[in-house]
Amino acid sequence: MNRPVVVLVGPMGVGKSTVGELLAERLGVGYRDTDDDIVAEQGRTIADIFVDEGEPAFRAIEKAAVHRALTEHDGVLALGGGAILDADTRALLAGQRVAYLSMDVEEAVRRTGLGVARPLLAVNPRKQWRELMEARRHLYEEVATVVVATDGRTPEEVTEVALDALELKEA
Repeated sequence: MNRPVVVLVGPMGVGKSTVGELLAERLGVGYRDTDDDIVAEQGRTIADIFVDEGEPAFRAIEKAAVHRALTEHDGVLALGGGAILDADTRALLAGQRVAYLSMDVEEAVRRTGLGVARPLLAVNPRKQWRELMEARRHLYEEVATVVVATDGRTPEEVTEVALDALELKEA
């Protein structure tokens, strides 16, 4: 069974994809994003899955995609923002090297514009983002080996901090 070198978790818009690709490049390993897996497998966007089938159906699809990726992928793996809501997924992350990329609401607003293609943030994005983070922050922290604040940092700086915090050697 394969095992990722590092798993990235954190809220939407925090930069998991960008930092994940940089980490993979620096470590000389592959990069995989479970959201991309879902879109490829389903042939439609995550927003469309939410609209067509609802959040519970999406979470079931997501859980399967995450579990598959955790056993198949041996590089850098980025999980969707809500993947940690599932208790089985959190249990699978125990013993893995997990970096929680964090940011505050002002940074989230600046980065994502909050709303476009973000089905959970369709109405009053700032308030909804805060509520999502209040509900999820402790779960991100529960699974994290390290927490890397991304506020005011470039993706390259976040990558550097993550490498140092995880004590990973570059390829």
